[in-house]
Amino acid sequence: EEPFTKGQKGSSAMPHKRNPILCERICGLARLVRSNAQAALDNVSLWGERDISHSSVERVIVPDTTILVDYMLEKFIQILGGLSVYEENMKVNLQRSRGLIFSEGVLLKLVKKGLSREKAYQMVQRCAMKSWEENRDFEELVRKDSEIAKYLNEEEIKSIFNLAHHLRWGDKILERLQILPGGSGE
Repeated sequence: EEPFTKGQKGSSAMPHKRNPILCERICGLARLVRSNAQAALDNVSLWGERDISHSSVERVIVPDTTILVDYMLEKFIQILGGLSVYEENMKVNLQRSRGLIFSEGVLLKLVKKGLSREKAYQMVQRCAMKSWEENRDFEELVRKDSEIAKYLNEEEIKSIFNLAHHLRWGDKILERLQILPGGSGE
């Protein structure tokens, strides 16, 4: 959750709600940056022997875009500096999925084993729908599926459903962004 100061208003209709106003602002300004990129692309085609029709556009979009991006980065740093992370809520939300968040990993591993994407999709979807409809653990259903067992062994399934495996580069990424100690930004 982005920083929310005492007395700050959230939703105008729902006083309990904390609208992410800084994130919403960044999102809105990103639209301007993207639209300026389109103007820059439109500048590629010039008349005659390099006329100066592009100049007027560049005089506006270059400074505006750099100032916007600088402002957006400042706001993003402000958000990260005061970010509230609710780890327990995150764990509960992950558990609510009953392992369905790993369905893509199962699909990709089956395709890598030589199955067509369509066949792999059908196999994974069968287990996923059963998990969803019967409130059962997806990993357990994948392990017990005789058709999937022809292609994936226990170790491969264990690896697919290992959350730590999927997050293994997180600290390195944060170090590169200089968010964790020891980060060089390179």
